[in-house]
Amino acid sequence: MENTVSQVNTMISIKNLHKSYGPKVVLKGLNLDVYEGELFGFIGRNGIGKSTTIDCMIGSKRFSKGLITLSGYDITLDPIQAKKTFGYVSSEPTCYEEMTGYEFLEFIASIYQISEGDFRRNAEYLCNRLQLNLDELSNQIANYSHGMKQKLCLVASLLHSPKIWILDEPTVGLDIMAVEELKKMMREYANHGNTVLVTSHNIDLVAKLCDRVAIINDGVVASLFDLNKNPNKRLQLSKIFIETYGGK
Repeated sequence: MENTVSQVNTMISIKNLHKSYGPKVVLKGLNLDVYEGELFGFIGRNGIGKSTTIDCMIGSKRFSKGLITLSGYDITLDPIQAKKTFGYVSSEPTCYEEMTGYEFLEFIASIYQISEGDFRRNAEYLCNRLQLNLDELSNQIANYSHGMKQKLCLVASLLHSPKIWILDEPTVGLDIMAVEELKKMMREYANHGNTVLVTSHNIDLVAKLCDRVAIINDGVVASLFDLNKNPNKRLQLSKIFIETYGGK
C-alpha cells in the first residue's frame, strides 16, 4: 500500500553535512530532507557513509560542518528535545545485557517519562506484534538470541511513540516472520503521519516498501527517487544501485 507524501512538514533536515575521520573525508556536504508521513529509504554500499550520516543525525557523533534538525530541533544546539522526537534501532542490538528484558524496557520508559499505564500497554502491544514472548522478558538479556535482542530494541525504540523512527539495517538477525511483521509496522507507522527512515542492504525491500529513496555515494546524495510518482524505478532500483558504483 503506497502513501501520498506530504511535503509540508520536514521532519528530518540535513544541510551541507561534512564528517571526517582524521584525514579520511566521509561526508562532503550531504543534503537530505525527509517529510512527515513518509517511509524513506537511505541506501549505499558498505563503508560509503550511511551509518555515519545516521550517527550524526542521532547525536552519537560530532560532525565537522553542517546543520541537522529533527522535528525542528537542532541536534547540536538542542539535543535533548531532538532526541525525544525519534526512536532509533541499529543493526547490532544495543541493550544492557545484565538486565532482564522487562528491566531494560522499564529503564527506557523512565528516560522518556512514560506513565506506567502507557508503558504496559505499549510494551504488550509491541511485543505481541513482533512475537517477543512476554514470559521471556523476565530472563536476562545476555541469554537472548540475536533475533530476540533485536526485537527488544525495536520494542524499546517505539515505547514513547516517537514522531520519527530511524532504522539502520533493522532486519539483521530477524527470522522471516519477524521481517514481514516489521515491514508492516514501518508502513503503518508512516501511514499514521509519522516519519520512518530505513537503511538496508536488501534493495528489493526498499524498492517495494519506501515512498522515496536516496542513494549515497562519494559523501553526498547521488540520486533521489520518488517511487510513488515513478513506480518503474521500483523495478530498476537494483540496476541503478549497481550503476551508481560503477557496475554494469
